[in-house]
Amino acid sequence: MLKSLQVKDYALIEHIDIEFGSGLNIITGETGAGKSILIDAMSLLLGERASTEVVRKDAAKSVVEGIFDVEKNKKVKKILEENEIEFSHELIMRREISVKGSNRCFINDTPVSLSLIKDVGNLLVDLHGQHEHQSLLRTETHIDFLDEYGNTEEQVENFNKLFHQLSKLTNELNSLKESEAVLKEKKDLYSFQIKEIDNLSPGAGEEERINEELNILENSEKLLSLTSSIYEELYDSENSVNDQLGKIQNELIELSKIDKSFLEISTESESALTLIEDISKFIRDYKSNIDLDPQHLDEIRERLGALTLLKKKYGGSINAVLEHRKKIGAEFDLAENYSENISSLEKQINELRKKCGDAAEILSKKRKEAAKEIQKEVKEALSYLGIPDSEFIVKINQTAAESSYENFISFNGKNYKYNSSGYDEVEFFISTNLGEDPKPLVKVASGGEVSRIMLALKTILAKNDKLPLLIFDEIDTGVSGRIAQKVGQSLKSLAAFHQIISITHLPQIAGLADHHFSVEKKQIEDRVVSSIKKLKEAEKIKEVAKLMSGEKITEASLNGAKELMGL
Repeated sequence: MLKSLQVKDYALIEHIDIEFGSGLNIITGETGAGKSILIDAMSLLLGERASTEVVRKDAAKSVVEGIFDVEKNKKVKKILEENEIEFSHELIMRREISVKGSNRCFINDTPVSLSLIKDVGNLLVDLHGQHEHQSLLRTETHIDFLDEYGNTEEQVENFNKLFHQLSKLTNELNSLKESEAVLKEKKDLYSFQIKEIDNLSPGAGEEERINEELNILENSEKLLSLTSSIYEELYDSENSVNDQLGKIQNELIELSKIDKSFLEISTESESALTLIEDISKFIRDYKSNIDLDPQHLDEIRERLGALTLLKKKYGGSINAVLEHRKKIGAEFDLAENYSENISSLEKQINELRKKCGDAAEILSKKRKEAAKEIQKEVKEALSYLGIPDSEFIVKINQTAAESSYENFISFNGKNYKYNSSGYDEVEFFISTNLGEDPKPLVKVASGGEVSRIMLALKTILAKNDKLPLLIFDEIDTGVSGRIAQKVGQSLKSLAAFHQIISITHLPQIAGLADHHFSVEKKQIEDRVVSSIKKLKEAEKIKEVAKLMSGEKITEASLNGAKELMGL
């Protein structure tokens, strides 16, 4: 829902700040007062092209800002998160057009591209009138209207799952085919590198272990000398530490027999003697295992040198060498089994193409059923809205894929082009006059007709449609009297499901407003300025009466206005 719209220095507007409400918001005013300027400003906010000509005279820039309530809009939340923009319950969109030609866009005070403004705008607003921001005038949206009406969500989801699987495998196949020449070219190189690495078979952490061993081997004579000396002093000499402690231990035992206070120290002495024996045993065993073999030392040095050379060639570390071996091993296997991999992928893709074709046909059948119903209902709705001789056709076609076309799905032995929506191409055709053949809606309908066609569709799709705000500009073009009242009633019904903003000249429509705004054009000093204000109850009655009788408001027109307003 659009909570507020602020426009500064845009065309005839100096500064306006409008707070809209839920339900039916009506904007009225004399011709030329500036109602269309408001819609132009709204279009600018939604990503339409900008011109420096819109900047008000003597101003540096035009600013249009809208604040939307998006608390329950999951699509908006998703697109903001994808673009790393903070999401909150209120969404602030802003466009700034400078007289120097710069064009700046913001969402929640974060600078964004114009394309993102358009993408977000398309999730929030549908604007109908003499403007480009109309979903009906984009053929690619027709399939979405049909799907909303036909409740094809389950069938679309089923197709989408298969579509993504097929896309993934197709990308893998294309990538494999593109890499064929490179794989074959590098196969011999990979084979050489694999043999070179495997012949040495480096292990993770091996270099550290070899350096430790090398340090021991290079100092083996010193280790032998020191351990022999320590062993002799601790255990092997005539006056060794072990013998001295043994003698002391015996004397402490004799003392403890005389005085029990020596018992504790005697026990500690025994522990010291045991420790000396353990140290001596360790030194003896270590000494006996010292390697003085120069050939083994040369082998270790040679191994370390080979590892160093391998590191220099393949990444600078043993881990890098192992990662490289893993990578080229996979590439080599791919090249070695290229034909088998291609065949396997092609088989899986062909099976998925058939599954996608079956799912697309199920989806297409449901769309065709929905098309029959929507054609009938739109024709009835258009007749109600003053286009009695209309013919509305939903055309659903498929395009065959030629033999040279690689991206296709299959059904009943035939190949078709497709996209994420299936293999249907949907377009609305219409004839609004008796005897005319239906032609593409995007080419033949006038602005007023498009608005009423959209109103007819939106009335039918009201409960399913996800766009929160619909803006109708000049929806009353070419209608009056009884038809105008029906257009108003349709808008009022639609406002139960959407926020509606509608510009109108007709009292039958204005009288149904939940919120009524009046646009005026005033001369302030030597400048013309457009302004807008929200009308109170008494002002609403007068404004509707003015639409009925002109500037001179009569008692009859006031009573007529009250009657239209249900007062």
